[in-house]
Amino acid sequence: MSENQTHVWNKPLPQPTPISQPFWDGLKAHRVRLQQCDDCGHWIFFPRAHCPQCASQALTWRDVSGQGTLYTYTVARVPTLPEFTDEMPQQLAVVEFDEGPHINTTLVGIAPGEARIGMRVRPVFDTRPGAVTLLRFTDAAGAHPDVIEGDAPAVVEAPAQDTTAATAPRRQILYTDLDAMRSLVSSEFSGWSNEFQVTQAIIDAFAALSGDDYWIHTDPVRAKAESPFGTTIAHGALVQVLMSRLQLPLDYEITGFNNMLNYGSDRIRFASPVPSGCRIHARHRVKAVEAVKRGVQMTLEINIHVVGQDRPSVVNDLVILYM
Repeated sequence: MSENQTHVWNKPLPQPTPISQPFWDGLKAHRVRLQQCDDCGHWIFFPRAHCPQCASQALTWRDVSGQGTLYTYTVARVPTLPEFTDEMPQQLAVVEFDEGPHINTTLVGIAPGEARIGMRVRPVFDTRPGAVTLLRFTDAAGAHPDVIEGDAPAVVEAPAQDTTAATAPRRQILYTDLDAMRSLVSSEFSGWSNEFQVTQAIIDAFAALSGDDYWIHTDPVRAKAESPFGTTIAHGALVQVLMSRLQLPLDYEITGFNNMLNYGSDRIRFASPVPSGCRIHARHRVKAVEAVKRGVQMTLEINIHVVGQDRPSVVNDLVILYM
């Protein structure tokens, strides 16, 4: 997330009941608690009022290590709800506690493709929702922290990115050197920019400023009930404007010009929605360079994506005029 941003939780949360409350209280204290039958010793999860083994109602909550083995998992690439779009791909898993019970969960700190059935896992306490603490799991031998703090930007760790371009000196290219300028044209996209969270507060502020306060953007209750997206979404124009909050990685610097003008867009498309609360990032490529009467014109194709999504939300062929 960018500076001065606070994480806003936009996803559904569990609703503790009188029976399950001790489990959630334990997670809040960064402890895993399971029920055990006082009569037959059977360990129990999910929380119940009686033992499924012997029907006894004599159950006691006990602290356990929370460690276990990965029983099974799947990698979800299509979000189960729109609010989970920014967590894709999401690793949905079943973990078998050392005491025996199974729990449905998600894996964190394990790159897709690295999880193995039977691997040892340990608990991770996700405090970001605020109202409740969620239980996730990671590789028992991995370096992922035991607690995801409230201001952490992501649940799923992204693959490490090559930072060479960001740290290496930029190539200096004189704007009048057309051959050098045209050498920047490529079908390959750059690396990703920083990430920025599009909160409901930002959407509401843009609605007030622009006058576009249509309910699909500003009414979460109605959007959940009636919108095909299941939640409010950002205005396409807002997502485009937020490009200014994203720092594109550039390995070159254009030099020698007196003025540089944003000359508009040859093409702009709002290809997929940005649900409220999701994070966005961007990448680019130089699409064309040509000499024009007033100078040299460069077309940048900038794609803004919801983090984790292959399909861009905004495709913008931005034209820059160097004079």
